[in-house]
Amino acid sequence: MDMLELMKRRHSVRQYIPAHLHEDDIADLQAEVDACNAESGLNIQLVTNEPQAFKTILGMYMKIKDISNYLVLIGDDTPELEEKVGYYGERLVLKCMELRLSTCWMSSNYKQIPGAFTIKNGERLVLVIALGYGKVDGFDHDSRDIDEVSNVDENSPDWFVKGVEAALLAPTARNQQKFYFELLEGNKVKATAKSGYYTNVDLGIAKYHFEVIAGKENFTWA
Repeated sequence: MDMLELMKRRHSVRQYIPAHLHEDDIADLQAEVDACNAESGLNIQLVTNEPQAFKTILGMYMKIKDISNYLVLIGDDTPELEEKVGYYGERLVLKCMELRLSTCWMSSNYKQIPGAFTIKNGERLVLVIALGYGKVDGFDHDSRDIDEVSNVDENSPDWFVKGVEAALLAPTARNQQKFYFELLEGNKVKATAKSGYYTNVDLGIAKYHFEVIAGKENFTWA
């Protein structure tokens, strides 16, 4: 399955089959975590077979059930952290899709379990991604029009149009899609986020979608 198809099929799932991850899936996902950390300098950690983190009152209210595997998105507490977490977190989400694992970005609804993961001095936990074998496939959400999130027009190159369409498939907090892609001279692309709830994380997620489908060879980030 190609990357665009993985993006189209990805939906947030909050209820999972209570089963351990297959050893091969753990190994493949851990290898991708290691690659992301080496490339980004983040301290993303994969936690498996830990069922307590999502057993909260809010989690029950949100109908979160049987989550015992998750990715903890941690990094040095710098201004770039949230965008970087979004970019590499979504790379891992799509790796999960490739492994036929369901996922859900979580900004709350969980509690930190002592010993499950480590946060070093100067680091901050931004978000958690629940993962596992989903009970359902999730649901589609409404999306903004392409001209609301970009300066696409009749003269735009095909790679830019496809990149923005892919960005519109990216998950965002509260489905807000508060990002904007602008094609500049010299095939430079400027991506910005409006103010709002986790919009810098959303920007990183959308930039990953855009970059993968538009093709790094076609543009540079402004």
